[in-house]
Amino acid sequence: MGIRSLNAVLTLSLLASASAFATTYDMPSNGDTVVMEYADPVAFTHAEQDETLLDVALRYRLGQAEIVRLNQKVDRWHVKKGEIVRIANRRILPDTPHDGITLNLSEYRMYYYPPGGRQVMSFAHGIGRQDWKTPLGKTTVIKKVKDPSWHPPESIRREHAAMGDPLPEVVPPGPHNPLGAYALYLNLPGDYRIHGTDIDKIYGIGMQITHGCVRMYPEDIAELYSHAPVGTTVYIVKQPIKVGWLNNTLYIEAHPDLEGEEMSQDQRYAVALDLIRKVTKEEMPDFDQTALNQALHALDGEPTPIYERLPPLEQQPEGAQQREAHGASSDGYYHGT
Repeated sequence: MGIRSLNAVLTLSLLASASAFATTYDMPSNGDTVVMEYADPVAFTHAEQDETLLDVALRYRLGQAEIVRLNQKVDRWHVKKGEIVRIANRRILPDTPHDGITLNLSEYRMYYYPPGGRQVMSFAHGIGRQDWKTPLGKTTVIKKVKDPSWHPPESIRREHAAMGDPLPEVVPPGPHNPLGAYALYLNLPGDYRIHGTDIDKIYGIGMQITHGCVRMYPEDIAELYSHAPVGTTVYIVKQPIKVGWLNNTLYIEAHPDLEGEEMSQDQRYAVALDLIRKVTKEEMPDFDQTALNQALHALDGEPTPIYERLPPLEQQPEGAQQREAHGASSDGYYHGT
């Protein structure tokens, strides 16, 4: 069945200013897993002055890779005053339990689920580079430290010394401390943390650039620090492709490979099909092949609608219920032409 929304003219939301802190989404009450900040599907902003995409990303708490993917025809280093820049809106929640913290390394994005289950907070972050990968798995926050000192490991000190940038044995708190003002220590071997950043590396958020830790904007780590207690569960996953429902429409979201990894188009397609089967509980629904292929080719992280099902009978007008009686099966999906 075709997707009506694919053929409709998109409504645009032009934003006047950015929120000061993390994006907080209301969790759908019906079990859907696509969340959105603005009512219209696509959101834009104007450049406030001659600036870079990184400046816009900082203003809207987006990562560098994310805003570049959303604006592939915009010069990253020269955005003219008044030029329109696309901003993230919808997101598909990662396939993890909706509690604690989820770090999806593939999208350089964190999701924190406060107690109560009514909201989710989302933050951009940086991750470990190819030779210092951020580990995957389930862990917990074992310690929280305000104004931490940094004791760089000997391996990092040797690396910096080789580059002509020797490090002291201890870097005290302050504006040039790479841990920033707050740090959440994870129960993992190797002293991994979720922490802030110093003024020299603030534009590295949303990149594969750290020595394995998770780096956040100063304002975002301050907010997370105030919300997430010691003992919070942390899921670290790598999900470059996600699928989820929003109002009876199935969306897919695809992200590029991390550095040092390469997934072929055939592999992406196979992963997507497995995920579609899982969420629809069908052998394979009649989804929009063109839209799926475009999403897997663009890899821009934008949720793309690929399939629409009829809502449950109690949500349909009488005429739709009569049509379903002739064209829909007992599983609630439309199988007509």
